[in-house]
Amino acid sequence: MSRKFVLAAAQLGPIAADEPRSSAVARMIALMREAKARGARVVVFPELALTTFFPRWYTEDPAQIDRWFETEMPSAETQPLFDAAAELGIGFHLGYAELTPEGRHFNTAILVDETGRIAGKYRKIHLPGHREHEPWRPFQHLEKRYFEKGDLGFPVFDALGGKVGMCICNDRRWPETWRVLGLGGAELVVLGYNTPLHYPPAPEHDHLQYFHNELSVQAGAYQNGLWAVAVAKAGHEEGCDLIGGTIIVAPTGEIIARAATVGDEVITATVDLDRCAEIRSNVFNFALHREPEDYRAITAPRG
Repeated sequence: MSRKFVLAAAQLGPIAADEPRSSAVARMIALMREAKARGARVVVFPELALTTFFPRWYTEDPAQIDRWFETEMPSAETQPLFDAAAELGIGFHLGYAELTPEGRHFNTAILVDETGRIAGKYRKIHLPGHREHEPWRPFQHLEKRYFEKGDLGFPVFDALGGKVGMCICNDRRWPETWRVLGLGGAELVVLGYNTPLHYPPAPEHDHLQYFHNELSVQAGAYQNGLWAVAVAKAGHEEGCDLIGGTIIVAPTGEIIARAATVGDEVITATVDLDRCAEIRSNVFNFALHREPEDYRAITAPRG
């Protein structure tokens, strides 16, 4: 039985601080309809797709932060996205800020199936940035202040006729993310990101932001024999330039589709999950070639 399908990546341009969720949802529904018109079975949206990237601002007022978080999913404002998915028969991946009933804060992503049902959830583990105000920066990166480290691990879900894993933004830079998902049997990894073009702690790396994005995703896909799609929130957002560079990558590490803009844009590619065997039966045959007893330093205590 064929396990081919069309995968869509829906890059978003900037979202203003005062742009309501209804506007972001309407933009995503338009992109979802375009993806469906191209034959897509699933469409992947970016990290924190409902709001501007609020960790760039420092505040000590919890209410000012909590307003960026979703207390339920779907909510009244996001329900139209779920309804459109069910109407069109297309699944989607969505990143958002989650506030739990217990008052916990996470950078979260969900996978929704073609019926509009949530099929999987992931909470970001590798939180970048800092916790306290650093006034020397042109903008802050306070994910460590506003989010807790994810508590769900790196689960792999039965979806789209195969095994699907998720990660978020900075997670993609860590090879451990990809290896754990690969060991879990993931055949497709979907992720969103908000990555500044300027990196204040090491501005000499600014010219490498697009390169490092592609390098991380290509290496993760190749070294684990899986498909990967990385989707940007891009463009000039509240004084900060975010990279685009949305890509779809094959298990061989080859980029087979790439966004051309830093605005709202859909790219598509035909994915065949059976192609994972090209790598997993050969160079990265885990059962045959891995030597985990020699990797203990990877999980040793910090420092």
